[in-house]
Amino acid sequence: MYSTRTDYISSAFTKKPRTTNVVAGGVAVFEAETEKTGIKVKWQRNGVEMTESEKYVIKSEGNKHSLTINNVGKEDDVMYAVIAGSSKVKFELKVNEPEKMEEVPTETSPEPTVSNVSPVADAGPTVNLPAPSTEVQQEITVDPVGVFVTRPQDGEVTVGENITFTVKVAEESLLKKPSVKWFKGKWMDLGSKVGKHLQLHDAYDRNNKIYIFEMNIIEAKPTYAGGYRCEVTTKDKFDSCNFNLIVHEAPAVGDIDIRSAFRRTSMVGGGRRMTSAFSSVDGHEEGRELDFSTLLKKSSFLRSVHRDAKTESQPEIDVWEILRNAPASEYEKIAFQYGITDLRGMLKRLKRMKKEEKKSTSFVKRLDPAYQIDKGQKIKLMVELANPEDEVKWLKNGQEIHVSGSKYIFEGLGNKRFLTINHCSLADDAAYQCVVGEEKSFTELFVREPPVLITHSLEDQVVMVGERVEFEVEVSEESAAVKWEKDGMELTREEAFKYRFKNDGKKHYLIINESTKEDNGHYKVKTNGGESVAELIVQEKKLEVYQSIADLTVKARDQAIFKCEVSDENVKGIWLKNGKEVIPNERIKISHIGRIHKLTIDDVTPEDEADYSFIPEGFAYNLSAHLRFLEIKIDFVPRQEPPKIHLDCMGQTPDTIIVVAGNKLRLDVPISGDPVPTVIWQKVNKNKDVVLINDKSTDPIGTSGNLSDDNKLLTDSEGRVRVEMYEDHCVFTLEGAEKEDEGVYRVMVKNAAGEDTADITVKVIDVPDPPEAPQVTNVGEDSCTVQWQPPKCDGGQPVLGYILERKKKKSYRWMRLNFDLLKDLSYEAKRMIEGVVYEMRIYAVNSVGMSRPSPASQPFMPIAPPSEPTHFTVEDISDTSVTLKWRPPERIGAGGLDGYNIEYCKEGSTEWIPALHGLTERTSVMLKNLVTGDKLYFRITAINLAGISPPAVTKEPITIREILQHPKIWLPRNLRQTLMKKVGDTINIVIPFQGKPRPKVTWTKNGQPLDSKEVGIRNSNTDTILFIRKAERHHSGVYQVEVQIENMTDKVDITTQIMDKPGPPQNVKIVDVWGFNVALEWKPPQDDGNAQITGYTVQKADKKTMEWYTVFDHYRRTNCVVSDLIMGNEYYFRVFSENLCGLSENAATTKNSAYIKKTGTVYKPPNYKEHDFSEAPKFTHPLSDRSVVAGYNATLSCAVRGSPKPKIFWFKNNVDLSGDAKYRMFSKHGVLTLEIRKPSPFDGGLYTCKAVNECGEAEIDCRLECHSRTLN
Repeated sequence: MYSTRTDYISSAFTKKPRTTNVVAGGVAVFEAETEKTGIKVKWQRNGVEMTESEKYVIKSEGNKHSLTINNVGKEDDVMYAVIAGSSKVKFELKVNEPEKMEEVPTETSPEPTVSNVSPVADAGPTVNLPAPSTEVQQEITVDPVGVFVTRPQDGEVTVGENITFTVKVAEESLLKKPSVKWFKGKWMDLGSKVGKHLQLHDAYDRNNKIYIFEMNIIEAKPTYAGGYRCEVTTKDKFDSCNFNLIVHEAPAVGDIDIRSAFRRTSMVGGGRRMTSAFSSVDGHEEGRELDFSTLLKKSSFLRSVHRDAKTESQPEIDVWEILRNAPASEYEKIAFQYGITDLRGMLKRLKRMKKEEKKSTSFVKRLDPAYQIDKGQKIKLMVELANPEDEVKWLKNGQEIHVSGSKYIFEGLGNKRFLTINHCSLADDAAYQCVVGEEKSFTELFVREPPVLITHSLEDQVVMVGERVEFEVEVSEESAAVKWEKDGMELTREEAFKYRFKNDGKKHYLIINESTKEDNGHYKVKTNGGESVAELIVQEKKLEVYQSIADLTVKARDQAIFKCEVSDENVKGIWLKNGKEVIPNERIKISHIGRIHKLTIDDVTPEDEADYSFIPEGFAYNLSAHLRFLEIKIDFVPRQEPPKIHLDCMGQTPDTIIVVAGNKLRLDVPISGDPVPTVIWQKVNKNKDVVLINDKSTDPIGTSGNLSDDNKLLTDSEGRVRVEMYEDHCVFTLEGAEKEDEGVYRVMVKNAAGEDTADITVKVIDVPDPPEAPQVTNVGEDSCTVQWQPPKCDGGQPVLGYILERKKKKSYRWMRLNFDLLKDLSYEAKRMIEGVVYEMRIYAVNSVGMSRPSPASQPFMPIAPPSEPTHFTVEDISDTSVTLKWRPPERIGAGGLDGYNIEYCKEGSTEWIPALHGLTERTSVMLKNLVTGDKLYFRITAINLAGISPPAVTKEPITIREILQHPKIWLPRNLRQTLMKKVGDTINIVIPFQGKPRPKVTWTKNGQPLDSKEVGIRNSNTDTILFIRKAERHHSGVYQVEVQIENMTDKVDITTQIMDKPGPPQNVKIVDVWGFNVALEWKPPQDDGNAQITGYTVQKADKKTMEWYTVFDHYRRTNCVVSDLIMGNEYYFRVFSENLCGLSENAATTKNSAYIKKTGTVYKPPNYKEHDFSEAPKFTHPLSDRSVVAGYNATLSCAVRGSPKPKIFWFKNNVDLSGDAKYRMFSKHGVLTLEIRKPSPFDGGLYTCKAVNECGEAEIDCRLECHSRTLN
């Protein structure tokens, strides 16, 4: 009638089939495994049981079962299920349409490659990165850092073809779907550029729990080349990755479309032009202006088609850099030159950029752009001021921060200012500003919430089918996000609302309204700071009978009560009399209060004598008892009738009456006699079967009702033990029977005619005593053996069995492990969680009921030995040693890992010899001092608290002898091209190689040995390193490295090019001057810095001011025309040369100047007599006495006038300061300044300024005092 928990577990699946995606026409295979063999498994399709056919192949071998569906069609895209016992697992088959595109086969490469795909319709050729389902992609799916599973790889595409970049993000580390943004360059968001040439897609792989994001570029154009970035953002995580796109030109001239020159362009930033594919949302090109500037360059483009494909690409032009350095008058010209059509947008952005890049005069060090702090911590914001006397204001979200308690602390130290925020909360997550005068420094503060911890774990639960289940967990933060899982699968709200999730502050609930046996399993709740697991066991409804109904003997007109008690108070039932249902009336009443069911019959009549039964609804129970009617016969007796006790046991062995401890015992003894006899009750000595009392005159007065004494007279009419007398019978009542009440009771009746006695044996039965604490042995990964001893007292009834319970150490909920009584004194408990501490206790059960629980066992933790180490291989062998390598076991368990034990055994022997003293924690080891030529087997075992793992053994014996390996150099990819470095850089070239025995390494440069004073060489067993601390130009050349073993060699060449800044151009001269234009011409520099000249920078200067302004930047030709010069001005020109290292140190300047003549009417000024402006020097502003602090620069200023311009001299105490480097003199527009660098007290004295010209001289002085700095 009952099924044990072990039977249920045996039918559970250890491996469940999962939802699968299959292409139409393919084959789908679903596999399942059960814990035990011989279990019948059924497969269903849309709820209908499946039978084997050619299309559906069903196999079953032992505990492994499989379903194969051949030639999958769209009609097979339905729901499937597998059933074993009471377990049912549902899964889906999703059928995809076959792809129409045919991939061009490519060679397998260790690096991700781009495969070209034949064009589909008019979309043009498509280039796809490796698909996630291919083997190549699987090799690169592991991303050791960040949230990415797969990062987008660099790609190459030809003009007009398509390319797809793919990003995969794992769901395990995220609480919700992430947001992904794609960027080109540093700032251009491609999300708003979706249209004809750009598509963004996302998908979710439910099987692998992976988010997939794709960016499709359609009909690529040359302007699409460059750097891209992908950003992934969630609430608490952020990650990004960069990748590049290279766009190759069409291979033939005939394929060029001249119409592409008339393309519509727009400025998208970074100085690059992009077609309207990235500037128009819908992809249409109507409404744009045609750009003919490209056609002007078409001739150079046509020539570039015929060049070698290896020609170096031109450096990118940063238009924003040109605009920042150009005057406003040239903005329109630059915009036209570089194809910028949105001039208004360009000016707005340029204004914003210039505002941001304005050099600060108040701040020496600004705030960082952003700060991050954990909730509850404190943070200190710091700025450094140029003037320590400036006043500082701190703003939060635009509002000034005032001192309030200890929340905000303002500090100043020298020219540094600090804002300290204590006990940061989410309200402090804001934008902050530091204001000095009109200048501001901005930053953002991000307050990071601490991880959500589980403060109260889940509790194991055992319920009956149909009952409500409620799992409760408490976390450290209110309204925190949690995730619920069952057996590793995330739980969601289903259509039938099977699972309900509830949040009440810090408490979270998982509610199952009506539980079924399929709800058995382990339930887990996860937060970003922990997790908790609990087990749910759903059992079929079982009913226990705590008290059965008992037979009754009742006299006429008395009351008969049948009573029983069951375990479930909600169970109803019916009463039967001789198999027929009892109908209640005024005399017969039926009651149900809690777990107690009663049938009460008042005024019993002979017709009520029958068999009565109680049957609980829904359970195959039948509790029966018999009601016997006691008929009292009255016969005519003479006057002197001796007393008589009318019992069935008279003259025989005493009757035994059994009463349950705590119940009421009532003995009705019929008597007769005339005159009415006197009744005496007495408890007889326990050590005698029958005790005869000869003293007939025993006085009952003064006897006690305490039954703990022997041979006591019982005469009390009140109390727990009482005697009641009636004319025809006497009643002995015992309230709340106890074990001490057990024994032989004698009733004696006396009258003048004689006496009579009868003995009645009363036996009190009770529940057993609690057993002693159980012992736990044979602890495994998820099981243990529990042993115990029988209770010392069985309560007067034999022990029927035992009930075992367990709980987690820190929990208060005990979980019952068996519902059928255990007959043996041991039990194997299963399905425990490894690493969790448990306790056990036991109950003893007899016919009366269940004992109190035993004391809890000693706490124990289920742990198991680890699995065998994996990937056990031999890494290296020599004549006397061998190097072994392995990886940790796949399963270590809660017991951790103490270390590894390594042994070896000679071929043909069975004795394993330890190779090391003790254990090793490393995953590789070199065993030395082995005998050359021996053939040895090696094995390794992992050890933890639970024991030793199975060994991992080498499959073949290993011969201890060094193996000759040909030398081979593995040249890194970056060294296969010319290695280019700047003068002064560090050169560190690492060349890995292989070969055994250790090869000899030789380095040469241009066929000559290296100078050990300039070049360092370091060799190891696996690589060689060439190191140059500071590179010079003479280090350029071809380096050759050669590895040699005996007569076998391998060599490679490495070309290095050390670059320096070039020299200035040669022979810069003015070729022609006309209108507002000047033609310049020059020759390339004599010294190109050992690198190709990439361009020239041309500057102009007005002869009046000699301030230089850039005219051309990155100019590639050796002649140019400078336009837009100002009429009437005279100009000088200079030219810098440029290579990859930068501009030349010096510039070549034109010897002659170019004068821009005025055109039109020439004004002839009248002749005036020249006025003599000569004037002797005169100080218009005097020197002032000053007092300064030592260590800070000090200045003395005054103003002078005079014509011609006077010559200035400075004196200290009449000593000329002209040759002293401590002092600097300035003169600008008549203002004279003397700067004293970090004066000391010895710099105090009398300072004199003297001005001299041909008309005279003047002088002025002041006194300077210098004080030492004092520390407060």
